[in-house]
Amino acid sequence: MKSVKDMVAAANDVVDHAPAIEMLHLHGQDGVTFVDLRDPRELEREGMIPGAFHCPRGMLEFWIDPQSPYAKPQFQTGNRFVFYCASGWRSALSAQVAQEMGLEHVSHITDGFGGWKQAGGPVGEKPAKKA
Repeated sequence: MKSVKDMVAAANDVVDHAPAIEMLHLHGQDGVTFVDLRDPRELEREGMIPGAFHCPRGMLEFWIDPQSPYAKPQFQTGNRFVFYCASGWRSALSAQVAQEMGLEHVSHITDGFGGWKQAGGPVGEKPAKKA
């Protein structure tokens, strides 16, 4: 049996990744899209990186594939994508999938949103809870 830890390590072997402190300089640059993979409850609780695009992890493949009825134009831009989650595990797997699906400039934050906050990265307001 392959563990999640093994899967994350294998993903990190094939995708670009760095801790948040090394990714801070990309924030706000033209042609760079930060993608928040966390659950909506996590966003409500902690906020998100300003300007990031929220893509729930369960929808990633459907939103990337231009042939999918759920395709999102944000993934058709040719931008560099910086994926992040809470701690870097979901983002590692997501970056690998995105790369396998043909996105060319993909990376992820290895220490996730927690590392982003610890590194002093900006955090936007929490989205309003849905009634």
